Amino acid sequence: MKFTHNGVTEDVELNKYSKVLTQDETQPATQAMLYGIGFKDEDFNKAQVGIVSMDWDGNPCNMHLGKLGGKIKESVNKTEGLVGLQFHTIGVSDGIANGTPGMRYSLVSREIIADSIEANAGAEYYDAIVGIPGCDKNMPGTIMGMARLNRPSIMVYGGTIAHGEYKGEKLNIISAFEALGQKITGDISDEDYHGVICNSIPGQGACGGMYTANTLASAIETLGMSLPYSSTNPAASQDKQDECDSVGDYIKILLEKDIKPSDIMTREAFLDAITVVMVLGGSTNAVLHLLAMANTIGVPLELDDFQKVADVTPMLGDFKPSGKYMQEDLHAIGGIPAVLKYLLKEGKIHGDRMTVTGKTMAENLEKAADLDFEAQDIIHPLDKPIKATGHLQILYGNLAEGGSVAKITGKEGEFFKGTARVFDGEQNFIDGIESGRLHAGDVAVIRNIGPVGAPGMPEMLKPTSALMGAGLGKSVALITDGRFSGGTHGFVVGHIVPEAYRGGLIGLVEDDDIIEIDAVNNTMTLKVDEAELAKRRAAYQQPAPKATRGVLAKYAKTVVDASHGAVTDL
Repeated sequence: MKFTHNGVTEDVELNKYSKVLTQDETQPATQAMLYGIGFKDEDFNKAQVGIVSMDWDGNPCNMHLGKLGGKIKESVNKTEGLVGLQFHTIGVSDGIANGTPGMRYSLVSREIIADSIEANAGAEYYDAIVGIPGCDKNMPGTIMGMARLNRPSIMVYGGTIAHGEYKGEKLNIISAFEALGQKITGDISDEDYHGVICNSIPGQGACGGMYTANTLASAIETLGMSLPYSSTNPAASQDKQDECDSVGDYIKILLEKDIKPSDIMTREAFLDAITVVMVLGGSTNAVLHLLAMANTIGVPLELDDFQKVADVTPMLGDFKPSGKYMQEDLHAIGGIPAVLKYLLKEGKIHGDRMTVTGKTMAENLEKAADLDFEAQDIIHPLDKPIKATGHLQILYGNLAEGGSVAKITGKEGEFFKGTARVFDGEQNFIDGIESGRLHAGDVAVIRNIGPVGAPGMPEMLKPTSALMGAGLGKSVALITDGRFSGGTHGFVVGHIVPEAYRGGLIGLVEDDDIIEIDAVNNTMTLKVDEAELAKRRAAYQQPAPKATRGVLAKYAKTVVDASHGAVTDL
């Protein structure tokens, strides 16, 4: 196929992978199969674009992805030289699974998604990949699968949800979680409890605040792996439809120029993505997933890189869960491109990086809207930040020798010293709230829920939401070797390494021990003398594995710790 760039015309082989199957005369059965799915003779010379979605009926984040995939297939098929082929992989709804043992499968699903994209597209020799994720783990799983194959790829985010409403109050998924705490304390009527549940989720799209899905979508757009505005185009909008219509043209540009994920996802791109996560006040899960994505593409990225960025990056976005606004509000003022344009002007990100448009980040942003700080307060200016440094802080100490991740927006304070209340698993924690065992001034310790201990490192959204709903969000800190939802707020520290199951000190904490959390000096310390700790270590017995067969057991045997992304392919 002829391709002209900068006035120079050259022959470009767009089908350099699929030709293994379509052009080899010793592959007659392969070619017969392709005729069987409707290929015409001319299709055998076209580049094959694998279009993968995490489409399934059981989750608002994902229920529309198949339709978006069909729209993208139409765009690809009408683009000269390309043919689109849809396939699917799994998804797990965090919103549905949270608070149950089923949540152990959530992080595991990231690995399954990456494995299945690699396996399907690798076996079928697709020349390019378009991924259409919806919920949290869908996105890093998609990017990791693309990174392993390193073929021209674009991610199209399924889009954010609209807000719900009940009795004049705007609602979202966290409203439903926090209603539980209100119910436990008797601060909400049965009628209103039901009303909140019925009206929090109005339809398709991912959870609407700066929770993990929107955080990851924003980070991946910043990386350059999705088209401009993809992370804020609402799921049900014409903008999302138009984005899908444009994919064919852009994937062809990537094929013509042979622009691969490794050309886009550089170390500078990851540092810029971390910067945007800090600016927006994004989810702690971004740490886990950006480490995993960088590891997969072979870019050096460490836990301490997040702290280095946090030290010089203020929090500017006033988004839920700790703030006022939703992703749909950001879209209305220019989306992520408006934020990136401002950060580029202020020298906070790199403009000379390649993106999936075939242009640099700076070129993409030339026509983006300028943030008007007089007309909106969703994004604050650098000289009037919500917090002077990043809200994600990396804490070390005897409780986290390998690191941990704290979410400190400044509204919770930056220092907490209290008495430990130990819970093995989140259900015991909920029982502790209901029984009154947990009091103001306590540090709740939820342990044995790390990558190996759970196994699967589930989110503690139900506990943190119950804390907020019970009125304890500002007076109780929570630490865990599990992780948190992007919807979590409060004084929380997760991703503790080493986890309890692997001998971490968190496994030796006892009720009434004193724990000190210092988010200024970035330390987390159990105030128990070494002689007492030695006695506890001598008496400690590792719990029996909670999974001995199936995918959870396989995950536990192969996963690395959270400070290295909790990946399974090292």
